[in-house]
Amino acid sequence: MEFEYQEEFIRNSRGVQLFTCRWLPFHSPKALVFLCHGYGMECSEFMKGCGTRLANYGYAVFGIDYEGHGRSLGARCYIKKFDNIVNDCDHFFKSICSQEEYREKRRFLYGESMGGAVALLIHKKGPTFWHGAVLVAPMCKISEKVKPHPMVITILTKVEDIIPKWKIVPAKDVIDSAFKDPVKREEIRHNKFIYQDKPRLKTALEMLRTSMSLEDSLSEVTLPFFVLHGEADTVTDPEVSRALYERASSVDKTIKLYPGMWHGLTSGEPDDNIEIVFSDIIAWLDKRIEDDSFVKLQPVPNPTPAIEQFPAMASNVTINGQKPPKTRSHASYLCGWKGRRMHHHSAM
Repeated sequence: MEFEYQEEFIRNSRGVQLFTCRWLPFHSPKALVFLCHGYGMECSEFMKGCGTRLANYGYAVFGIDYEGHGRSLGARCYIKKFDNIVNDCDHFFKSICSQEEYREKRRFLYGESMGGAVALLIHKKGPTFWHGAVLVAPMCKISEKVKPHPMVITILTKVEDIIPKWKIVPAKDVIDSAFKDPVKREEIRHNKFIYQDKPRLKTALEMLRTSMSLEDSLSEVTLPFFVLHGEADTVTDPEVSRALYERASSVDKTIKLYPGMWHGLTSGEPDDNIEIVFSDIIAWLDKRIEDDSFVKLQPVPNPTPAIEQFPAMASNVTINGQKPPKTRSHASYLCGWKGRRMHHHSAM
């Protein structure tokens, strides 16, 4: 199936320029899928496989690089407030849903690692707006085995407003333990848009607080979801996904644990494993757009003014990965906490 890839820059409510991209089938899409990437990651290259696979199966896929991530502006991987990420995604995603050609389409969130937390918090802002979520090794609870000692949190909290951007949080290079396939591992390591330095103090604390808050409110999750996790994941604990599945109030919920697979289910496994994972994802999505007994549509609100496009900036357009002659412009992780002290994996 043919699709078109587009890029565009927008400006958030704080005046920061953010990068967005989309993979669009040439026919009317089955449904809309909105990507929430992991900590330190980005959409255009790292999540390209996800975008192209879903577009090939008829889904319109939209991604955004968080402030300070990927090709968006801002201090590299500095998260002053986790709510800023959630609000930026929420505004952008709903601005897409409000467009005339998409108003009657079903709407799904897709989150990997820290992006799983982003997706769940977007859902909490409008519990009946979204028709479902795909959550890949999501950051939604800290395993009891690796939760930081309260004293460590207290000490760091006392200085977070003094040295918020300092890269002082102990961190391990998680790429080796997250991505099984050595070729894919090196491609990820050489992606210039992926942040691989130590986490900033404020960033680490914001993600910790977000995880702990989500852990206390898993029962408030009500949307249909499919949570996927590799059983051999040493970056995030598969029991975290099991806790989400068991405690969520959703009537329609599915969990699948993959024996022998690592953290990077959709990007770091051998090709055969990745195809298995995406086959499961697409089957889950297809079932929920074909069966009217699932979630009913909620009317899409009017477009929010919190996102500003740059109409004078031409988008980068490709068709099935190839750039055609330019004819028009389009204007339309936390991966885990390891050890007794607070160690944040900085690759996702």
